[in-house]
Amino acid sequence: MRAFDATRLYFDRAADHLDLTENMRRLLITPRREVQVEIPVELDSGELATFIGYRVQHDNSRGPMKGGLRYHEQVDMDEVRSLAALMTWKNAVVNLPYGGAKGGIGIDPHQFSHRELERITRKFIDGIHDMIGPDIDIPAPDMGTNAEVMGWIMNQYNKYHGFSPACVTGKPVELYGLPGREEATGRGVGIFVLKLLSRLGRKPQQCRIAIQGFGNVGSHTAKFLSEAECRIVAVSDVSGGFYHPDGLPMKDVLRYALEHGGSLTGYAGGDKITNEQLLELDVELLVPAALGNVITRHNAPRIKAPLIVEAANSPTQPDADEILSKAGHTVLPDILVNAGGVTASYFEWVQNRQHYQWGLNRVRQELDAVLSEAFQRVWELAEQRHVTLRTAAYIIAIGRVGRATVLGGIS
Repeated sequence: MRAFDATRLYFDRAADHLDLTENMRRLLITPRREVQVEIPVELDSGELATFIGYRVQHDNSRGPMKGGLRYHEQVDMDEVRSLAALMTWKNAVVNLPYGGAKGGIGIDPHQFSHRELERITRKFIDGIHDMIGPDIDIPAPDMGTNAEVMGWIMNQYNKYHGFSPACVTGKPVELYGLPGREEATGRGVGIFVLKLLSRLGRKPQQCRIAIQGFGNVGSHTAKFLSEAECRIVAVSDVSGGFYHPDGLPMKDVLRYALEHGGSLTGYAGGDKITNEQLLELDVELLVPAALGNVITRHNAPRIKAPLIVEAANSPTQPDADEILSKAGHTVLPDILVNAGGVTASYFEWVQNRQHYQWGLNRVRQELDAVLSEAFQRVWELAEQRHVTLRTAAYIIAIGRVGRATVLGGIS
């Protein structure tokens, strides 16, 4: 199933509960604009290379569109279209005044030098600068991009439009970024894990957790949860994973990754396992925090974790989601779980518009407040409607976007 088809299926399940007409469904799910641009760049070798960049703007009924920019070899229009729609629902479920957008370039950033990546980024902004901006569409970091890339975007955008730090979020703190933005998505995942455990009457100390993916999101999730006394028994990255039934020494794991460029390759503090084996470990809680579509109808019956917290975008395929639901697993969905990053981006955007910066403690307090309120609403609606947490999150999000669309007028 293609990425956008899966997103549409989750949308339709929730739309059925809202009795939306077919015309209204088509209006809400169809992207407002899709752009594909050519990116010709001279590489360090002198060779001329041409790449394709994408930006999909899905909805702006609730405010300017917002979404990340990813650099990954699997990026294509269908994936970006799906992720843009997910951003619309993600922003709505945590009640941010944004619509959804997403962008990307189909490259492996590890195959290019620092200077080449900068040239690629600036050339991409040359192609889309007139369709983004603080009141239109605000990019942010995603897979394969970081704060420095966002700094390049701001600098290139400013060349066309003048000083405008709010044109992009996730920037370095020295370039009007937000203290705590880098940790925000992973911290948000940790907040949701603790909220879920509390709701189910489980103590963090008695919870064994496996985390697939040890990039920015997975590593900060592991740090937050280990400090909350959860037992992280397994972690993994693209090279594979490590498992210890009594819990991995997370301080040592985090230090090792930091000293080795973010990679776990060569770590010797646990038993070596594959990413596939990690998903099927006998643990209380599983956090898929890597790529999408890792939980399929083939491995879903073998997943033992009764609780699944989706830190990645679309880690669970729809048919696998049905299998997990029927088997009694509790799945906290991606559009809620990984909303910590865009929530912090909203804080950064607000401060850029006001030319006033918050401190780290306030950022964390405000983040906890927004995410806690969203979790409460989703949990209560799921109980009231007797639906899954995923369907409840979509019902809230679609309802908010639908009402804004109608109230704003369709003309």
